[in-house]
Amino acid sequence: MNTSSLRRVALPAVAVLTLGLTLSACGDKNSSGGSSGGGTLNGGGATSQANAEQTWRSNYQKQNGGTINYEEVGSGTGVENFTSKAYSFAGTDAYLTSDQLSAAKDACGGDPIEVPAYVSPIAVAFKLSGVKSLNLDAKSIADIFDGKITKWNDPEIASQNSGANLPDTAIATVHRSDESGTTFNFTDYLSKASGGAWADDPNTVWPASIKGGQGFEGTSGVIGGLTSTEGSIGYADDSAVKADGTLGVVSIKVGSAYNAPSAVGAAKVLAASPAAPNRPASDMATDIDRTASAKGDYPLMLVSYLLACPTYDDSSTADMVKGFLTYVVSSDGQQAAATAAGSAPLDGSLSSKATSIIAKISSGS
Repeated sequence: MNTSSLRRVALPAVAVLTLGLTLSACGDKNSSGGSSGGGTLNGGGATSQANAEQTWRSNYQKQNGGTINYEEVGSGTGVENFTSKAYSFAGTDAYLTSDQLSAAKDACGGDPIEVPAYVSPIAVAFKLSGVKSLNLDAKSIADIFDGKITKWNDPEIASQNSGANLPDTAIATVHRSDESGTTFNFTDYLSKASGGAWADDPNTVWPASIKGGQGFEGTSGVIGGLTSTEGSIGYADDSAVKADGTLGVVSIKVGSAYNAPSAVGAAKVLAASPAAPNRPASDMATDIDRTASAKGDYPLMLVSYLLACPTYDDSSTADMVKGFLTYVVSSDGQQAAATAAGSAPLDGSLSSKATSIIAKISSGS
């Protein structure tokens, strides 16, 4: 993302535009770390978090009052709106680049907070009459999206799916048209796991070098494009694919096995993956091991992060951001997301580290 030309995106009429909060001075603290009372907090970004965010916001507001808005605008716009101060917090499926870290540090007046909040498999989903599941290795997926495989009965697909009734139907690839952390994670997987079949570097924007295919905005747009197009194939957060319930799903090759999307498998890969290098102490970015091959692993996955500032101009904003994020990364918040969206809860060590980082949020006034 080019952070030298950040733009402020207007919030919709349903959201309160004032970023300052007016919380009751006598609000009691509850166990989630928030304050009860009124107030509005505006955020947005990654669409993968949508189902989890709805649950988190509903639960937090019931316990604490106030209003938390989250716009599903994609990771790229979410980061832009955070660094331009249109949002008090944001969600992103791709951890901040060095340029974005610098822009966020300028906006926050200190190193930004970046903690994992939502861990989920990415499903490769398709619509093909009479076929509900397929096995594909990373090379085949790369060849399909690169336009090298154009028919569903291609020998490269058939060789991995003995007995499947594969028609002579043209393949229609579907991708995200907006700047997307899901796209980054999908292209990161193809780049690192396909044995060189995918030549482009990982990116939040679909590669311009890849000709053909149809782009749709947001996770819901991709699901809509898939369900309306026979012979289509695309990628989306697994929770959205499961919620639709009509699409076929690919099991990806992991080692010598083929594994279906699995929150448990995603969590295993995250736990074994190294921290990203050269990050500030307030940052928990992780470099996912896309070639993980242990039993049950599912390396086509995303870690969606929440962004916040270490200090805010007023104590009410600081308290509400701290309270909400503390709930999200808590065992209760993580279990609520797992129930609502099928995500993988953070393990205890990650949850504890995120909580300790969030606890340092304060008012600069």
